[in-house]
Amino acid sequence: MRSIWIKRGGLGLVAAAVIAGFAWALREEPAFVDMVEVTAAPMKVTIREEGITRVRDIYTVSAPIAGHLTRTVVNEGDVVRANDTVVASIHPLDPPLIDRRAEAELLATRDAARAGIGVAEIELQRAQSALKLAEDELARTIKLFGSGFVSESTLQRLTNEVDLRKTAVDAAKAVIGLRNAELANAEARLLQPDPADPTGESCCVNLLAPIDGTVLAVMARSEQAVVPGTKVAEIGNIRNLEVAVDLLSADAVRIAPATRAQISDWGGDRALRATVRRVDPAAFTKVSALGIEEQRVTAVLDMDDTDARLGHGYRVFVEMTVWECPKCVQVPIGALFRTGGKWSVFVADRGRVRQAEIEIGHMSEDAAEVLAGLEPGLSVVVHPADTLSDGDLVKRRN
Repeated sequence: MRSIWIKRGGLGLVAAAVIAGFAWALREEPAFVDMVEVTAAPMKVTIREEGITRVRDIYTVSAPIAGHLTRTVVNEGDVVRANDTVVASIHPLDPPLIDRRAEAELLATRDAARAGIGVAEIELQRAQSALKLAEDELARTIKLFGSGFVSESTLQRLTNEVDLRKTAVDAAKAVIGLRNAELANAEARLLQPDPADPTGESCCVNLLAPIDGTVLAVMARSEQAVVPGTKVAEIGNIRNLEVAVDLLSADAVRIAPATRAQISDWGGDRALRATVRRVDPAAFTKVSALGIEEQRVTAVLDMDDTDARLGHGYRVFVEMTVWECPKCVQVPIGALFRTGGKWSVFVADRGRVRQAEIEIGHMSEDAAEVLAGLEPGLSVVVHPADTLSDGDLVKRRN
């Protein structure tokens, strides 16, 4: 009888152990989660984009006339003075080379001009002789007119004849001047480049710096023939910088003039302050690195802080403040998830989580403003798993 009770007791212990094992295996395990505390602290919403520095006023030195540009005497980074520093010089272009046929034609034109001068000189002598005869005849007629032997009409006719002869002499002299000019023109067309003055330094137009500043770029460095408007160099004051940022059009509407900004990641150890001066009224299409077409708008900022190490065309990052508050309830972005079109979070309460719907205001890159549904001091789950649900047992992950 005793052995029977011993067996029953052993079976009972085994059954209890099995039941305890099943209960242990089926117990609810807490989910390890990351938690943060809801706080009330200063918050701001910013837009961060890549920008580029540029000189506010860039002056382009260009060729005012056609000619031969000498080698530019300035380099990038050189300091220039207004109306004093010579950037480059323009000399007259050399005349074109003359082939044998053109030379023969020009020589014939020159000889014809010389012959024309000879003919004009002969005509001048003829006109002068005719004038002398007319003047002698008029002198005799005047004497006879005083004695009453010549009529007044005859005297008037001879006087007019003298005037006509004088006009003929003047015309002959003018023709000689014309023929001399034609000869000079023909001889000038025969001129070739002077080997004693190949650079033409006897005559030039100097291009002077328009402002006090620094040479930013040299477009035409070597000697070359240029036409009017050819760009030679760009000059600007690198101490007068501005920043240009290409914003998404959706972000540009949130930026207004006088918006504060910070310039960072420019290579220095401190951020520089800046202020938005204007936002362009027109957008343009720009293809992103992923091949997506985006509508971008250029915003221009004035730099309140400067640094001598910054120059024209440097890459920077601009962070513009869209909204800020001195103290507001906020929750990390990673704690938010959507349920039925509303924002929700998991609040940790005595080892379990409860789902709470909240109302969100402004959102930054890492936090969201809480308008209703949460109070400071509560703990919320960050990056909750898809398997986590309302009422689950949780444990803070170390």
